[in-house]
Amino acid sequence: MSHSIHHHLGLGVGAQEVPFSRPATPGAHPPQIGFVGLGAMGYLMARNLSNYRASHPGGFVPVLVWNRSVSKCEKLQKEVGEDKIRIAHSLGEVATECEIIITNLASDDVVKGVYQQFHEALQKDKPTKNKIFVETSTVYPTLAGELDSLISSIPHCHLVTSPVFGPPAAADKAQLIVVLSGDYRSKKEVAYLLVPAVGRKVYDLGGNLEKACTFKLIGNSMIMGMLEVMAETFTMAEKSGVGAGTAYDLIKDMMPAPPLINYGNRMLHDNFDGSEGFAIDGGIKDATHVRRLTNEHNSPMPLIDIVHQHMLTARALQENNKREGIQQFDTLDWSAMIAGARVAAGMDGFNSQTHPRVEKMD
Repeated sequence: MSHSIHHHLGLGVGAQEVPFSRPATPGAHPPQIGFVGLGAMGYLMARNLSNYRASHPGGFVPVLVWNRSVSKCEKLQKEVGEDKIRIAHSLGEVATECEIIITNLASDDVVKGVYQQFHEALQKDKPTKNKIFVETSTVYPTLAGELDSLISSIPHCHLVTSPVFGPPAAADKAQLIVVLSGDYRSKKEVAYLLVPAVGRKVYDLGGNLEKACTFKLIGNSMIMGMLEVMAETFTMAEKSGVGAGTAYDLIKDMMPAPPLINYGNRMLHDNFDGSEGFAIDGGIKDATHVRRLTNEHNSPMPLIDIVHQHMLTARALQENNKREGIQQFDTLDWSAMIAGARVAAGMDGFNSQTHPRVEKMD
């Protein structure tokens, strides 16, 4: 693993902040950027990228965006302006017109399907200049090799895996952490494209495309594990009469990490709206990937097994509530994993107001 993983980014972009020297000055025309996937994260990343590039010297062409539902593209174009966003009619148009194509998608299957369409379009219209494909989704590491086989078979095309750390709130403020693996020259271009426009910090994981994907799953396992411990301690605090609010105060005073503050507040107030956070289906996908990774490397992570069970419990409760027409949210946030701990303790999974208040013993 490269020592540059320890490099941090500040507010500006300089030698100490990005683990690469600045790439050569582009030619007379700025590169055409494409962005595919305008979900909870992708929308904010594409918005910030277009705004940043338009507001800095060096020339600018509108970012070309594509999303399965064109309404997201139209919403983004309306928000930032037609001078900053163009809407693509097909994935083939993005692949052939753009020099740097960024993808941010929901699942491995969707990612593979999109890259197959890129491959088909470029087989028919082979590029004569370099193209860089930047895959920012959370996927299983071996998929990177499959994508590379598709992309590297086309002349002048390179793949960089670039998953990002941070919730939508961090994406909104361009405070994501960007992880890069792949071709060195391509990573230089991507690093200075994404930071500080989209993120605040770069980790370089070297040339092996699988490493960034693996590190992303390791990082997500840290977050999932912390949420599970918090869910269990909140539940114990409620059952013992101490109160989850008191446990949350201790987190704020002693362990004020942003994920704990954010998701702890959600758990405390039963705010499990996945449309404003990280949908539980994505959490279950990530936990499934991590469990597969533990099997591949013979490195047990039993806490993630429990996380997986508790998120499945929460999703099952949600589906039951939907059948009865009493669900509060259309999509659950992954902080709803606390429902698993609550139900195991004989409490209501989603409504802490129904929990009995046990008086503390003298």
